[in-house]
Amino acid sequence: MKLLCRNLDRSTSEDELHALFSEFGMVQSCNLVMDQESGKSKGFAFIEMPRPGEAKAAMKTLNNRTLGDSVIRVKKAGENNG
Repeated sequence: MKLLCRNLDRSTSEDELHALFSEFGMVQSCNLVMDQESGKSKGFAFIEMPRPGEAKAAMKTLNNRTLGDSVIRVKKAGENNG
């Protein structure tokens, strides 16, 4: 299952996200989206977790959690709910 993690603190690293989501199970990939010009984080990432149960647990637990200085939003990638 592919998850979208938004509203990330700009200092959050891909390694931090991978470790955070790994608490819930296997993480297949973790891609922090970077601005090509500045090289800085755009504040969102895609995380792929192969087991839907683990992905749902991560989504439920991590959505609205404070990470760094931001309250992150986690949802299934591709959902259209603003």
